[in-house]
Amino acid sequence: MILIYSHKITPRVRYIFKHIVTRTLLIPVSFTSKVEEFVAHNGPKISYTKTPLGNEFFIKSNDLLFEQGVNDLEIIINKWDNVPCFFATNVKSSIPFDIFAASFYLISRYEEYLPHVKDIHGRFTAEQSLAFKKGFLEKPVVDIWAFKFLQVLKENFPDYEYSRRSYNYISTVDIDNAFAYKNKSFVRSVGGFLNDIFRFRILNVISRLAVNLNIKADPYNTFDQFLALKKKYKVKTIFFFLVGDYTTFDTNVSVAKSKYRLLIKEMVDYARVGLHPSYFSMQNSALIKKEKERLEGITNTPLKSSRQHYLRFSLPETYQLLIDLEIEEDYSMGYASNVGFRAGTCTPFYFYDLDFEIQTPLKVFPFALMDTTLNDYMKLTPKQSLGRIRDLRNEVKAVNGTFITLFHNETLSDYLRWKGWKRLYESMLKIATS
Repeated sequence: MILIYSHKITPRVRYIFKHIVTRTLLIPVSFTSKVEEFVAHNGPKISYTKTPLGNEFFIKSNDLLFEQGVNDLEIIINKWDNVPCFFATNVKSSIPFDIFAASFYLISRYEEYLPHVKDIHGRFTAEQSLAFKKGFLEKPVVDIWAFKFLQVLKENFPDYEYSRRSYNYISTVDIDNAFAYKNKSFVRSVGGFLNDIFRFRILNVISRLAVNLNIKADPYNTFDQFLALKKKYKVKTIFFFLVGDYTTFDTNVSVAKSKYRLLIKEMVDYARVGLHPSYFSMQNSALIKKEKERLEGITNTPLKSSRQHYLRFSLPETYQLLIDLEIEEDYSMGYASNVGFRAGTCTPFYFYDLDFEIQTPLKVFPFALMDTTLNDYMKLTPKQSLGRIRDLRNEVKAVNGTFITLFHNETLSDYLRWKGWKRLYESMLKIATS
């Protein structure tokens, strides 16, 4: 156990010290604001305040963890042994920057509360983030800082027995369209057929006819392949099902279709199933509640995990809705346009609500990459994508973090724009689990 002294123990101080020291480095902490208690303590101890009390392990504190609300901060990037960092300290400090304030800034998504321009889907964009602007989006800097900090702790407290966490991999799959052509309504099927003819998509027309005449399987029905690969590589896999009503952005099969309901029931037997709240649910509690109850009615189990469709979420509103609906885990933390670490970390963390200044029970699982990011936004080939995946996995493995990937069922179809991506998915599993 490490004793932490600070002149004021705020909710922010407790939150980020427990995340860095306890959840990331597996070292229990306790807190005190009494100088005499800190001085009398014989074990490992750290002072986190403006000036050192004596010759102890000291980190000069930035004001961020002692404030409330959100302010526009000036951030200057420095380097700690070639690792970008900010909130520099002085020569008396045992490390050259306030690791706790900097980590809190990234993990709380402080910058997403500040005024910003949203994209066409109402999202905070990667390009506006500090990590993108300063070139460290593809590095889990919070975890890198934590492990560098651990080395300094070991030098100062060599007799303490340190534990080390294990690397972890989670494959997540979003089901935006369970079937390409099957189980659609008559109106949608005819409309799709006419649209393909009008746009001269001859291959689509042929495939649509062949699937609906039961000559070939629906290309998006790749669920057996996912389950076979899950079993082969012993991978933890979570399927997020979209069960919202049809809109321009929610084009999945209707849950009224028995084949779709049976598919969901079958997946529950072999893997974890989560909710994929629909496009317009971002600030609509009634809509998420309806869809949650709809999916729970099919699975006959309480749903604890979710990921927003189109990664549309607004902080803190969307997360507050999920908490009210007793969702315990969210997997939306990532960007559509860029791979990397939106919150600067590859460690799941509890959402800190800057509106109410409390740690919430919602655990956020940040993902490192998405298939459509690599294919549609970055325009990478499967071979080029594998290189980026390997780089990201190596970053996570170096800090024994949790590597989370986001794919879609259609990615394994090898159909149209997804040619070659089925092989990529299996190659990724080999890399992720090796």
